[in-house]
Amino acid sequence: MKKRALISVYDKNKVIEFAAALTKLNWEIVSTGGTAAHLRKAGFTVIDASEITGFSEFLDGRVKTLHPAVHAGILARRHEKSHQDALEKLNIRHIDLVAVNLYPFTQKAAQKPPLPQDELIDFIDIGGPAMLRSAAKNCDDVIVLCDPADYGVVIQNLQSNKTLPPVLRRRLAGKAFSLTSSYDAAVSRYLLNIDADDAGGEEKFPEDYTLSLKRSVSLRYGENPRQKAALYVNSAGAEGAIAKMERLGGKELSYNNYRDADTAWRAVCSFGSPDYGLPPIGANEAARLLDFEDSAALNACVAVKHNTLCGASLGKTVYEAFEKTYSCDTVSIFGGILAFNAALDAQTAEKINSMFLEVVIAPSYDEAALQILYKKPNLCVMLARAVPAEQFECVSVDGGLLVQEVNRTLLEKWDVVTKTPVDAQDIPDMLFGLRVAMWVKSNAVIVVKDCAAVGIGGGQTSRIRAAEQALRQASLSHDKSARVLVSDAFLPFPDVAEAAAAAGIKVIVQSGGSGKDALSIEMCDKFGIAMVFTGARYFKH
Repeated sequence: MKKRALISVYDKNKVIEFAAALTKLNWEIVSTGGTAAHLRKAGFTVIDASEITGFSEFLDGRVKTLHPAVHAGILARRHEKSHQDALEKLNIRHIDLVAVNLYPFTQKAAQKPPLPQDELIDFIDIGGPAMLRSAAKNCDDVIVLCDPADYGVVIQNLQSNKTLPPVLRRRLAGKAFSLTSSYDAAVSRYLLNIDADDAGGEEKFPEDYTLSLKRSVSLRYGENPRQKAALYVNSAGAEGAIAKMERLGGKELSYNNYRDADTAWRAVCSFGSPDYGLPPIGANEAARLLDFEDSAALNACVAVKHNTLCGASLGKTVYEAFEKTYSCDTVSIFGGILAFNAALDAQTAEKINSMFLEVVIAPSYDEAALQILYKKPNLCVMLARAVPAEQFECVSVDGGLLVQEVNRTLLEKWDVVTKTPVDAQDIPDMLFGLRVAMWVKSNAVIVVKDCAAVGIGGGQTSRIRAAEQALRQASLSHDKSARVLVSDAFLPFPDVAEAAAAAGIKVIVQSGGSGKDALSIEMCDKFGIAMVFTGARYFKH
């Protein structure tokens, strides 16, 4: 008796060639709807699924293969006598191969403008995942295919051996389950996110948290050469900025490059993007409380090394922003990443080419700038096509994930807690410093002058060490006219205020909330320093 293949595919890539090869091997083809019509038009003899089930497709095509005659033919164990007796009694034939790919829910969910909800729901596939799961469960007896890229290897094995080796059967079955679980995760996230903002957070953090990810790039290695690695990107209808970046020139990004590029691009966009019209993170709060939003219109440049900022600034031109960022730490930027929120020009590109960098990122490039950057074959030149939009961030722990909302709050209040008031001239530097503090590893202290970080202390286990690092860097690289110091969290002791006073700092910005706040306030009052509590901290681990 001829073997049977059930083919029902939305993506019809290579399906004609696949059907031709099966027919040549004397297989029968069972199919449904559009796939059956497509194959018949190409001249193939096709058995309609309705001939097997005894039911025509109905409910607008929602019910085609959800029937015992289909799933029993797939799930029956070939060497289980009771299973074979049951099939024979009901006159049900084996289905020996299932080739199915699914309605493109994830692509439709990402479509702009978005599809109406009821229209998008129609792209949730039910019968396809059911057939794939049935075939994958019974992979010892049934070949399961969910990817046209695997048609060739299956045909080669059938031609040479008339069957597939167990290892290939299991790999194809695992691939099918990966696809259906990812597909279900995408649907789950979509449905839960529709009303998440109005549901008190329960849908944001459901009991079962699922991710839908697709491998984008197999990397040379991970953080170290002995570690294998790959980049997976969101396939749940919400592609992120990294997935949409395009490499224009230079070598492929490494694991570390991707991590640093993600931080660099998110950080530079948090200062506002002239090219995208993106307001900076917290701009609404700042404008409401302080009537200050000038920085949203300025060009930003950030430098990242080892996943933390080693320079950041705003400038009237891209070149000015670059120069100020570079001057913050001319040593640490070596082998790092630069990101810009506006078009990169030739003057800046020339300067970049005089340094050793791994990656440069911008939303656009002057043609002359590109030709200059292309002269360095190992410099990866990335075109950023989208601004960051992720609402959640995840960190792996052994056996699980930590999931949290992205921090998008610049400040919650603006309380001047000292006798010395804030000088209006310092407000731009204060707000700029808060944005920098969001991206520097804790403990973090930032010294700011003219909307540029001139000293960054990050990743320290004590806040005074972070402050000493930032103040020392500022004094080595610049004159002592920097007036603003920003901390990513409260100051637990008055030592930071005392060190700041010795360095000539006139304003300290911190979250407040320590049990010893009064000691820091007292120290500031002693030296005539203004101190502001924001109520918001920016821990970054």
